[in-house]
Amino acid sequence: MTILPFPTWQDVAPRLVAVAAGRSAADLVIRGGTWVNVHTREILPDHDLAIADGRFAYCGPDATHCIGPETEIIEANGRYMIPGLCDGHMHIESGMLTPAEFARAVIPHGTTTMFTDPHEIANVLGLRGVRMMHDEAMMQPVSIFTQMPSCAPSAPGLETTGYEIGPDDVAEAMAWPGIIGLGEMMNFPGVISGSQQMLAEIAATQAAGKTVGGHYASPDLGPAFHAYAAGGPADDHEGTREEDVLARARQGMRSMLRLGSAWYDVEAQITAVTERGIDPRSVILCTDDCHSGTLVNEGHMNRVVRHAIACGCDPVIALQMATLNTATHFGLERELGSIAPGRRADVILTSDLVGLPIEHVIARGVTVAKDGEITVECPHLSWPDDAKATVNLGKRLTGADFEIAAPDGVTEVTAKVIGVVENQAPTRALTADLPVKSGLAEGVGDVCQIALVERHRGTGAVTNGFVSGFGYQGRMAMASTVAHDSHHMIVVGTDREQMALAANRLAEVGGGITVWKEDEELALVELPVAGLMSDSPARDVAAKADQMVAAMAACGCTLNNAYMQHSLLALVVIPELRISDLGLVDVTKFALTSLFEKE
Repeated sequence: MTILPFPTWQDVAPRLVAVAAGRSAADLVIRGGTWVNVHTREILPDHDLAIADGRFAYCGPDATHCIGPETEIIEANGRYMIPGLCDGHMHIESGMLTPAEFARAVIPHGTTTMFTDPHEIANVLGLRGVRMMHDEAMMQPVSIFTQMPSCAPSAPGLETTGYEIGPDDVAEAMAWPGIIGLGEMMNFPGVISGSQQMLAEIAATQAAGKTVGGHYASPDLGPAFHAYAAGGPADDHEGTREEDVLARARQGMRSMLRLGSAWYDVEAQITAVTERGIDPRSVILCTDDCHSGTLVNEGHMNRVVRHAIACGCDPVIALQMATLNTATHFGLERELGSIAPGRRADVILTSDLVGLPIEHVIARGVTVAKDGEITVECPHLSWPDDAKATVNLGKRLTGADFEIAAPDGVTEVTAKVIGVVENQAPTRALTADLPVKSGLAEGVGDVCQIALVERHRGTGAVTNGFVSGFGYQGRMAMASTVAHDSHHMIVVGTDREQMALAANRLAEVGGGITVWKEDEELALVELPVAGLMSDSPARDVAAKADQMVAAMAACGCTLNNAYMQHSLLALVVIPELRISDLGLVDVTKFALTSLFEKE
């Protein structure tokens, strides 16, 4: 593994002082820009920045005294100089890309720091997979910090994962150089009930002086929420309402407002700042989950900041939420998140604070992107062969594996149905009266079948149920080995034979996403690394993802970024109803439940 060398402040402090004083020449000077100071919320025209050894040395009205014969000069020509953008909570695997290709995709959008939780790969390859993600992240020309996954499985007893993570794994990872804290504590019922394992993981993180990520996916703000807050999580990204922001801020937690490919949670919550007037230091912007199509076609953190501004947030406050607030939360205020002496020299030049065109990106004092094009290499890890051989169904599936037997002697059943909610992670627990034909329950109208196919141990097991909201029509199926968080295989379809074709196809290619209609494959996105990611360039993966979206539409789906809803149908820690390899899960009760109302 090659880790790009980057000096600490202690290593270069003498030179930074000398450059600021004029005794030594800077490596780079950005001249004549408008400095957006996120510490004071000032916009300061006609300022210069002097950079040495990858850090800001001088930030002031005139850096002429820092310029020597070898100093590189960038003329800002009055453009705004803003800090590089930070994503406070995200999963690289959701981009369908390895860390190197994810970095390549987002650097031109101005993202220079990411705080990532690789709990997707933890469920498939365990601690070893987390280490591989960590190591490739450390190789990149931007700052990618890793949060050690806390919950694999996300809800013990409700799902089976390829590997499990425990307190000893957490304690070991806290010593790795790029580990910044504990990933989102999704098992909030465990924390609330005083689970020894969950509290031990939190204790190991706090003993290392690092940040504990939160995940409280419940609208209940009563004693259960207070018990969770007492358990140690320092932030939460699962809020969807203004009152969620207020409740977390009052408990000393930071709210992370997310705008991902399918999570549109900023608009409903940012009113806590724009209308209620709470201190914006309690608020952070993040993406959580963005697939490659969004990254290539729409942007990353620049997209989130623009959206926050469009929702009425002051541009400089929005920038604070995507820079300084994030850095401060993770204990890195003196290291990054602002344009100030001693910090990593991460800076964007833009001509408009509202539209936020990303015209020039500098990370650690080096130009990494210009006019939307990356200008540096993003090194790859050599992923081992066994990391690309993780889809093991144990047998070739047939339509019979997706049959749902009804109780004897009935012509109709009342079934529990997972209801998809557009642009949100939660689902609804619905019921539907469904016909029975030849002893089998059948979907009708908008209700189609869903199956969770075990893929880690080759058991051949298939759990079947019903889902609504996608709008699918005709004989079709969609399958994906991205199935948060256990990452078995989710298959949704209107026809059992199509479902078998889709599932077997993913076994053939080693994982990914496929859409079938009338015995024909309409789209395929190969994700060979753990069945979650591709090490191909982002534009290539995004082009296949666009074909996938078009294929879903051709099957009748009209939802925005419905793939994200598809991939979360097995996430058994977000209400209300989910599916796992163990059965249908009532997440409001954290218990398995029957498929039919009366059996």
